[in-house]
Amino acid sequence: MRAAHADRERTVDVLKAAYAEGRLTAAEYEHRMASAHQAATYGQLSSLVGDLPSGPVVAPFGAAVPATFLPQPPPLPVAPSNNGLAVASAILGGLTLFTFGLTGVPAVITGHIARSQIRRTREDGDGLAIFGLVFGWLSLAGWVAFLLLVVLAAGSGSPH
Repeated sequence: MRAAHADRERTVDVLKAAYAEGRLTAAEYEHRMASAHQAATYGQLSSLVGDLPSGPVVAPFGAAVPATFLPQPPPLPVAPSNNGLAVASAILGGLTLFTFGLTGVPAVITGHIARSQIRRTREDGDGLAIFGLVFGWLSLAGWVAFLLLVVLAAGSGSPH
């Protein structure tokens, strides 16, 4: 059966919609458009659009788009975490002021272990570990100086 001019225009509209939706490459679109303008029968027109939807495909109102077809959200930024032992060392080092240096030894031990782990795992917290080490070593030096003074005072204070 022979196709009318309006039939060719409807076919051209379907091809335009398919190209706009990315269903056809530019080369396919040009080839099919030329064939549509030269088509004389319904059979020739239907062979040009038989593998395409009859118009733009629109999701029904309120229909959810499956997650498979949605763009992937960008990954959330991950904040680097502080090494747990570095945090412990900083806390213990800060507590040496209130415990008269009793938390100095644990601050030094956890600080050295934390720095070793930080070098290996590339975690954050090196500054915290150094803080704990400084205060821990200062408290230990204070205790050593205090004990030396006690020993010297005890040795010089007894008359023999």
